[in-house]
Amino acid sequence: MTRPPLSLTALARAGFVRLSSVRAELDELAELSGLDPEVLLGALSAAADPDSALSSVLRLLRQAPDQARAALGTEDAARRLFRVVGASEGVAEFLLRHPCQLDALARPVLALPDAVELRDDLLDSVGATDGVAAEADEALWTALRIRYRRRLVQLASFDLEQADPVAGFDRVAVALSDLASAALEASLAVARRMTMGSGPGRFPEEQVRATPLAVIGMGKAGARELNYLSDVDVIFVTDGVESADLAPGRAVDIATRLAMLTMRGIHEPAIEPGLWEVDPNLRPEGKDGALVRTLDSHVAYYDRWAKGWEFQALLKARPLAGDHALGERYVAALAPKVWSSASRENFVEQVQRMRERVTDHIPDDEVHYQLKLGPGGLRDVEFTVQLLQLVHGQTDDEVRQRDTLSALAALAAQGYVGREEAATFSHDYRSLRLMEHRLQLRRLTRTHLMPRDEADVRILARATGLAPSADQLLTTWNEIKHRVRGLHERLFYRPLLSAVAAAPAEDARLAGGAGLTTEQAEARLAAIGFRDPRGALAHIAALTSGVSRRATIQRHLLPVMLQWFADGPDPDYGLLTFRRLSEELGSTHWYLRMLRDSTGAAQRLTRVLSGSRFAGELLGRIPESVAWLEADDELRPRTAAMLAEETAAILARHDSVDSAAAALRAIRRREILRLAVAGILGFVTIEELAHGLTVVTENTIAGVLQAIRTARGDEGDLEFAVIGMGRFGGRELGFGSDADVMYVFRPLAADQEAANRGALAIVSELNRLTEDNRLPLDLDIGLRPEGKNGPPVRSLESYRAYYRRWSLTWEAQALLRARGVAGSPQLLADFDELADEVRYPAEIGEQAVREVKRIKARVESERLPQGADPSRHLKLGRGSLSDVEWFVQLIQLEHAAAVPDLRTTSTLDALAAAAEHGFVLEEDAARLRDAWVFASRTRSAMTLWTNKTADVLPSDRVALDGVARLLEYPPGSASRLEEDYLAVTRRARQVFERSFYGVPQRPAPTG
Repeated sequence: MTRPPLSLTALARAGFVRLSSVRAELDELAELSGLDPEVLLGALSAAADPDSALSSVLRLLRQAPDQARAALGTEDAARRLFRVVGASEGVAEFLLRHPCQLDALARPVLALPDAVELRDDLLDSVGATDGVAAEADEALWTALRIRYRRRLVQLASFDLEQADPVAGFDRVAVALSDLASAALEASLAVARRMTMGSGPGRFPEEQVRATPLAVIGMGKAGARELNYLSDVDVIFVTDGVESADLAPGRAVDIATRLAMLTMRGIHEPAIEPGLWEVDPNLRPEGKDGALVRTLDSHVAYYDRWAKGWEFQALLKARPLAGDHALGERYVAALAPKVWSSASRENFVEQVQRMRERVTDHIPDDEVHYQLKLGPGGLRDVEFTVQLLQLVHGQTDDEVRQRDTLSALAALAAQGYVGREEAATFSHDYRSLRLMEHRLQLRRLTRTHLMPRDEADVRILARATGLAPSADQLLTTWNEIKHRVRGLHERLFYRPLLSAVAAAPAEDARLAGGAGLTTEQAEARLAAIGFRDPRGALAHIAALTSGVSRRATIQRHLLPVMLQWFADGPDPDYGLLTFRRLSEELGSTHWYLRMLRDSTGAAQRLTRVLSGSRFAGELLGRIPESVAWLEADDELRPRTAAMLAEETAAILARHDSVDSAAAALRAIRRREILRLAVAGILGFVTIEELAHGLTVVTENTIAGVLQAIRTARGDEGDLEFAVIGMGRFGGRELGFGSDADVMYVFRPLAADQEAANRGALAIVSELNRLTEDNRLPLDLDIGLRPEGKNGPPVRSLESYRAYYRRWSLTWEAQALLRARGVAGSPQLLADFDELADEVRYPAEIGEQAVREVKRIKARVESERLPQGADPSRHLKLGRGSLSDVEWFVQLIQLEHAAAVPDLRTTSTLDALAAAAEHGFVLEEDAARLRDAWVFASRTRSAMTLWTNKTADVLPSDRVALDGVARLLEYPPGSASRLEEDYLAVTRRARQVFERSFYGVPQRPAPTG
């Protein structure tokens, strides 16, 4: 009975594209093979390219019907044949050239052959015994190539049968590498026979036999990671054999001849095409160097002339063929140089630049298609792993692995790479290598380019099993590239790498707890700058003891971090605080990983901890804030709008005024810490810092006040507002500054007394709820009318009456920096209007001006602490903050009524306006500004350094150096800071005395 023809749907479902001709070809195949078309269709559906598989097998049947029918004897055999020729046109061409090799697929390949089996088989193909071929015949190389490709066919069959080809990639790469080694061994055996005898290029048999030659595999060959069509990178090594039979230097001549013939046997064009390129250009001096050197010559070269990349190339060196004992001696001689190469100057940066040059030299039209060299390609993984190996392998022999995947696993096991990152890198690397394998297998040509034709991508998708369609394979590939590139950039450019590479070996032993006595360890710690080396050693032991992953990672981090701590002004405090933080956060999944992997977080942390007790104490209370160090955006001050939004959410979430206030105090601590860290690391200017501290303080007061008003429910009885004064009003707060304020209310009901009591209650609650033992916030009301003798809060009308009747000049002066910061918007506006009437008088008499100058003189003589050096007091000293502020404020009192630009609460803005309008010379204004900024920065730096508020420039050299470092001076700048401060304030004082007091300028000394 005649079978109905196979439907086009069935053919398309099987993967065919040439539907119009497939049915006829299938019928012919069925007729020639004797197999049922349905069986053939099922077998063909397993092929990556069923069209190509069908055409190739038909050609085989027409050309060699007996061998082809035997190869198609069963459904399983047919499936194997179709699968192999459907994935590889190159294999199909080989079988067409040598159909007798079809029996290689007669049985399933259940296990891959080992290196010994492959070596023996390929030596047998050239009739070699004792490493020398029986005959001197170039035809032996043809036999070698045929036997090689027969093994390759079997290997490809095994590879294509794997249920998970990604997971099976490693075994295939190892087998391909062992097959290449065997081919070199067999080719060398033929080369030895062809070198023996008389005539040009030949030498006596005993000399040839006595000449050792080791073929050293480099790159993927050395690491047993070869592709189907990789170049095989090699280095040829001989030994300086000298005997009665072999004159000095003769061994090199013979070995060179052997090397040239060995390469020729592998790749020179012949009846059977060459196998792959043997590339000896990684040898010393590259193409310009001798093809073969003695072992001693190699060692001498690497001792004197080798560049960093040459040691990286030696990372995977392994004997492939020839004299294995000599090969092992070569590897052993050079291994110490490989694993110490990372300590060379700028080694890490050179490797990084080399990777970038590789990318830069890719033709523009290939960048997107490069599986190997492009961004997110194989080289990103390999360079990353090799750099990590070379850096950490200096002291850790566990990571001294040849192949990429074993090295990556070791780096993860030793804690140098996160386990999740290593797993992702490994899987993506295997996937990229699988695509590369299948591309090279298809035509048995060397390529690393993703195909551009959709049909070729579809075939690759089927061959790899990574995706069901071309589009989905491209999507998968782009996802892999994105992940690989991201991990590469994060790991390859770690700042930690350069530091680890350059770290002295004794520092690694110091953190590793081995190799140094206690006395030696303490001496080392003292030498790099720790003042209490015994205490530091105890901290190191606590951080690194044990076998936990946390302790392992700390052992990697500490050699570098110890040096970074030592570079700071207080390494002992820095290490102590780091230990506390690590004990608090060490069990979290992100802390140590961040320090190890992020770009600069570890170094930033050491700068903060060794440079500021203020920040160190706050970090101890808010340890999770260490995460900010990983992202620059986290170190930018939060805007008023951002804080207001968070505050509104807190007030909506908390029913209790106490719990709401506690949450707001926590926000304040957090944001002041953020500003402290930003200031230490140089992310903000002094103006940005002052503004940020002011915003945080305003937000706290406004939020607590709102919580109080909501809880009391008295907003219908009175309006209430807080007025910022002094540096708070001028948005000029520093670390440790008080918040000078005044309180004002306005009754909305008839009962004035009740409103007054309500306002007093609000003030009391506001003081209670903003009080913070962890980070004090002092709401200072000393600038209110009548000072300490005046009531804590007044109504707006009371203020109005007081200022109209009793106001003194100093109170008008105090109002120059009055600014509403919280409370009723209308009341704030009305108070601002009242303040303008007082602080910007239409005219100010001579008596008032003299009064301002008299009070300033009294402040200098009476308020300066007893025994304080006037030249070193940052607030009240000569040329310091007080001088600049009083100078500016007098100009405002005299001229702001007529010059609106002077109506600002900011000292620096008012000074700039005064210069612009000619009330002070530009040069004098610059001197005053420099002094004010210098004193403000120094005052904040002193608080950061000591965690205490102080106003006198320290005399202690350690403290002065710590403050100097926070002001971005280099180490050992205590005297320089002192000299700079005294000079800048001296110049400002000269301006002040001349322009404020009218003291004539003293002539400069002469002679």
